[in-house]
Amino acid sequence: MADRSYAPVDVPDSVLDRFRKLPVATIWSHVVRDAGVELPFIEGLNLYTPGMPRLAARARTLRFLPPRPDLLSEVRAGENSPEYKAMARCGPGDVLVCDMMGNTLACVFGDVKALQLKMNNADGIVTDGGMRDLDVMEDENYNLLVYARGRTPYASGPWAEPVEENPHIQCGGVLVRPGDVMVGDGDGVVVVPSWYAEECVQVVEDHESVEAYVKMKIERDNVPPGRYYPPSPETWEEWRATQA
Repeated sequence: MADRSYAPVDVPDSVLDRFRKLPVATIWSHVVRDAGVELPFIEGLNLYTPGMPRLAARARTLRFLPPRPDLLSEVRAGENSPEYKAMARCGPGDVLVCDMMGNTLACVFGDVKALQLKMNNADGIVTDGGMRDLDVMEDENYNLLVYARGRTPYASGPWAEPVEENPHIQCGGVLVRPGDVMVGDGDGVVVVPSWYAEECVQVVEDHESVEAYVKMKIERDNVPPGRYYPPSPETWEEWRATQA
């Protein structure tokens, strides 16, 4: 890893398409082991929009802080407020990631504000806070993937106010930088640094392929999984020979 470049990378849609076919659990293991990121998994999130395609999108970020009159006088600016600027950055292949400080009573926003994401054809929302109006969004076909820590009827106040768009943030205790790849399935959401994304998708594709090969051998020979799993160096070589 000493020779690795950590410069941010603009991850192309073709890489996102490949990530959508891969499980979060395998991605997590390689981000930790190969990229040296100790905390890439956002714990405690719930998927509130099952049945939609898996999440694989570039992060566009929004930070919330506790409100105070002086802060509100600086950040509340109508259509130029931070939340609308953040949503304006989101289009196809992008997901809005919100740092709500883990407060599940506070709502990022409801159906009216989320309409901007729908109009921009963004992929969805990830937050360590709460969401509301999800039934309305489903009924009106917003087609936004939503991962949040909870549902709430409340607005963001008096707990949180959107104050900064496109910064480095934390979400559920995990660092998220603009442009990182957020990958989600039923297990939750993992953050893949943009500089590791292309390498990661190839490594995980190989991992999944060799595991499929191992499962084939287990079923073919009708043996306990421990006979072939985890795959030995010899099994890896056998698999590589099948790829030639």
